[in-house]
Amino acid sequence: MSKNNQKLAHLKILLATFAIAVSARAWCDGTTNTPASTTDPLLDLFVKKGYVTQQEADQVKVEAESMQTNNGAYLMPEQSRWKLDDAVKGTELFGDARMRYEDRTATDPAHNEIELQRLRYALRFGFRGDMFDNFYYGFRLETAANPRSPWVTAGQSGSTSPYQGPFGKSSAGLAVGQIYLGWRYGDWLDITVGKMPMPLYTTPMVWDSDISPEGAAEHFNYKLGPADLFANFGQFVYADLNPNNVSAGLGLPTAPGLGQSAENIFLFAWQGGVNYHFTTNTTVKVAATLYKYAGLKRSNTSDSTSSGSPESPYFGDPYVGEGAYNYYNAVNHNFAPGYAGYSPGTQFNTQAGGLNYGSLSYPFNQVGLDDLLVVEIPFEFNFRIKKVAARIFGDFAYNLQGRQRAEQAASAYSTILTANLPPTGNASAHSFPAQTDDVKAYQIGFGIGSDDLVYGPTQGLVYGTGAHKHDWEIRTYWQHIEQYALDPNIIDSDFFEGRENLQGVYASAAYALTGNVITTVRYGYAMRINNLLGTGGDNQDIPQMNPINHFYLLQVDATVRF
Repeated sequence: MSKNNQKLAHLKILLATFAIAVSARAWCDGTTNTPASTTDPLLDLFVKKGYVTQQEADQVKVEAESMQTNNGAYLMPEQSRWKLDDAVKGTELFGDARMRYEDRTATDPAHNEIELQRLRYALRFGFRGDMFDNFYYGFRLETAANPRSPWVTAGQSGSTSPYQGPFGKSSAGLAVGQIYLGWRYGDWLDITVGKMPMPLYTTPMVWDSDISPEGAAEHFNYKLGPADLFANFGQFVYADLNPNNVSAGLGLPTAPGLGQSAENIFLFAWQGGVNYHFTTNTTVKVAATLYKYAGLKRSNTSDSTSSGSPESPYFGDPYVGEGAYNYYNAVNHNFAPGYAGYSPGTQFNTQAGGLNYGSLSYPFNQVGLDDLLVVEIPFEFNFRIKKVAARIFGDFAYNLQGRQRAEQAASAYSTILTANLPPTGNASAHSFPAQTDDVKAYQIGFGIGSDDLVYGPTQGLVYGTGAHKHDWEIRTYWQHIEQYALDPNIIDSDFFEGRENLQGVYASAAYALTGNVITTVRYGYAMRINNLLGTGGDNQDIPQMNPINHFYLLQVDATVRF
């Protein structure tokens, strides 16, 4: 290489090196657009060694500072201004966006039909993380205010008031789905307060997977050899009936003229269980849970002060669960066999003997919690078939006060029908004897899928929790819920329409196109169990029909996780 070429190479190296040095110095000083000092040891060294002249060094300095002034902002951007409180150790953004096609159909005993074909979408996102001193936190926003569904139906704006035109956004607001604070002590104690992820080991047969209960929960763990023992306790605020006490004559809408004495309603849960590890890949998990309701009072349409709260939706009143098709109406005596009497927002006071047998939106109570003392036993057996994960799972529930609940329902139905019969015989009371054996519910299923997933009653690819590219899962179960077995307000609202007195099959398959994109197909079919009874429950998808004789559901989802 000639001497001139060597000098040219030295100049290029010097220029690049000095430009980087100037930019780095400016960035460290937090002044990316301010020229550096006019002297530099690197330039002095090159001059001293005779690689360049002083004139050439001065020229390099000018060119380098020009480059830094023009391009420094691109080379060294300002530091991020996002800052977490010093008490937060770490935080995570989580959520999903989902698109769905759904076909939902119900038929009554006379083959009348209601069908919903809907394009739907749902968004959930939030933050969760750990803080110092063993505390943790989380909150999540989601579309729709329904506790059992975050889904919004596309094109629904025409049914809202005021009408906002096509492609309206009035039904697609955000609501707080979760907000909670927790504390851990070692590996054995975990306490959570707020609106929290489900703290119990349970299944959608008893608890809809979208519900986040409110209140407090305690979780205990103890490892004993191959057995992981656990205990969960929940104190959930079911309904706030404030004001708890109102003097007569104050004119409050909740107690016009009569006053009010009411208690908030709580749901208490006590659970104990074990997860036993036979081998690394073979485990059995089982638990037993007792649910009890507190604060229930009956309304009295003639004197609310003496017997309780008159507030809707009348949780404290007898659960009836029947449709209104035999209920006399002075305007229309020819109700369809599946007519529910549904009237949105109407506070029915279906009276007989001074008592109310209606509930919000229904002439016969669909939400009552009287005589519910439920024992639930969820279970699962996890194993491997070569390199595939497999599960046998299920749930069993029994209402220890089911006989009384059935007797109350039959008596209430007969009483109100008789009290409201027309004098001319245009309608007749088709009452039924108390169905005291309809007090249990059970589920039994099988699942198979990729061995790198976390599985559970509401975990797995079919629920969109966790995925790697090309993961897959197939899950199916048979479910049977009798009329007086469970709380109708919290059971799964999709399978099967959030109703009791239905049994049928659920099947689903899911595949992960990527680690974040999941496609899922679900199918459900259900039929009425006891043809003497209605299909009790309050769900906002098809509330107009009771009894449902047959029910069909198809869902096709695309989920993006983040």
